[in-house]
Amino acid sequence: MKQVKFIIIAFLLTQISFSQKKDENIGTEVVNVVKPYTPTISDAFKVKETPTLDDEETTKKETIQYTIFSFPVASTFTPSKGKAVNVDKSPEEKIFSNYLTLAAGNYGNINADLFVIKNISNSDYFGAMLRHSSSQGGIKDVVLDDKLFNTALDLTYSSRTRKFNWNTDLGYKNQVYNWYGIHPTIFDDATINTIDEQQKYHTLYLGGRLALDNILKESSVRFIRFWDAFGSAENRFVAKPVFEFDIFEQKIKTDFVIDYCSGSFDQTYSGGNSLKYGFTNIGFQPNIKINKGDLSMNVGAAFFYSAAQKGGESKVFIYPKVTGTFKLVGDLMVFYAGLEGTLQQNSYHDFVQQNFFVSPTLGMAPTDQKHDLYAGLKGKLASSVSYNIRGSYKNENDKALFKSNGYDDDNGNTDGFTFGNSFNVVYDKVKTISFFGELKADFSKNISFGINGTFSSFSTVAEKEAWNLPAIQLAATLDVMITPKWYAGTSLFFVGDRKDQFVRTSVSGFFPIENITLKSYFDLNAHVGFKFSERLTFFLKGNNLANQNYQRWLNYPVQGLQVLGGASYKFDF
Repeated sequence: MKQVKFIIIAFLLTQISFSQKKDENIGTEVVNVVKPYTPTISDAFKVKETPTLDDEETTKKETIQYTIFSFPVASTFTPSKGKAVNVDKSPEEKIFSNYLTLAAGNYGNINADLFVIKNISNSDYFGAMLRHSSSQGGIKDVVLDDKLFNTALDLTYSSRTRKFNWNTDLGYKNQVYNWYGIHPTIFDDATINTIDEQQKYHTLYLGGRLALDNILKESSVRFIRFWDAFGSAENRFVAKPVFEFDIFEQKIKTDFVIDYCSGSFDQTYSGGNSLKYGFTNIGFQPNIKINKGDLSMNVGAAFFYSAAQKGGESKVFIYPKVTGTFKLVGDLMVFYAGLEGTLQQNSYHDFVQQNFFVSPTLGMAPTDQKHDLYAGLKGKLASSVSYNIRGSYKNENDKALFKSNGYDDDNGNTDGFTFGNSFNVVYDKVKTISFFGELKADFSKNISFGINGTFSSFSTVAEKEAWNLPAIQLAATLDVMITPKWYAGTSLFFVGDRKDQFVRTSVSGFFPIENITLKSYFDLNAHVGFKFSERLTFFLKGNNLANQNYQRWLNYPVQGLQVLGGASYKFDF
């Protein structure tokens, strides 16, 4: 090492001795570059990752022995106890079993509802409901009494066990309406003063339902006694047992129907002899359920025998019963279709509930719905938005249509319904093409919205028009929970033009037939409520807010702007 240091020092001293002196000129020299510098890259050789070592010393491994010396260490750290974070939880609303609602408004409108329920045991209960709605009338430009009265009492007893459940119902309903829709230009005051326009309807019913956990899946029976103030009376009995069982891993379902309807009217529209009618429809509807992946189908048929008791014709009917659904994109898009038919029993009671102003002189016959062919799509546009669109073609024989009775100057019957202010039922072959669309959305738990519409086209054979059937029907609803205390909602209904015909006859002269178009109308309704407490709620309702003086039926205008205020009280025994 000393030798190396000496050589370096000697080398430095030699360089110093040969360095240029201060005043010495060494001159200049020209350097000619013959070839530019061209660097080259030689091949590189990668060093092996695991070189081979022949040194025997490297293969020897030393055995290391070690021990861990442990000794305690005092710790003064004390962790604090954790506390659960408080979560704001809204109190659960208490559910009451009974309620009472009372409301009153203009036109002398009164509404009252009372519902009570009493648990007899863990499986049995008894319930009762009383409903009343009435109006003192007062429609603009109406000269006859337009009051109405509707009261219904329903009693029910139900039992539910592990193996079966059943319930029975008993009810009575009293309805009072007036034929106030007379022609505006035909009658003088003296004639109007002689009209007794009041009609009273009475309904008494008894029914029951039984569901078992065996081959008899469900069975229901119902008896209805219906009569009015003009001596009309009707009895109807309906039984529908349903059987369900498996054969070769296929689910078989069979519906039986026994539908008996018989009644009489004391007179005809012109005052003739009484009318009697009676039909017994017996149906057998087997079908097979098929489920394969996203495809689900019900394939079957319906067989009906209709026996006429009062001089009518007995017939046999066979209908298709095929329905199916296929999930195109899960629950987001489901295609469904069907081809169905049935024999529909018509009754005086059902006609009255559709049109309170029919005359007690109707002809009765069942409707032969040959087939209803339909197809559509339903599903969800989002988690809270659902849709349904459908197109259908329906073919019906003896479809019931409401048509004005007209007025006969020489009619010997002077009852309150013979002044062109009541409706008859006519039957015809009607084919209907319709398109239906519906959209429902729950924007949040506090806001829900729905809209739907039906567009229809009708074709008839005997009648000039499909009387009183609208081509367009639209409806929209909106419900909002403003705060936990306040809520509100609105609904809008639109009904398109309808056709009717008024015929006046007389032996002393000729009167032209009046083909009348009832104008379309819309009805805007709204309500708002305040929950004063968990038991007491106040509300305010408004109907026909646009004050539309439209006619639901020919010469039957409705009440204008209606305001109804009231309260609802919930309680337990």
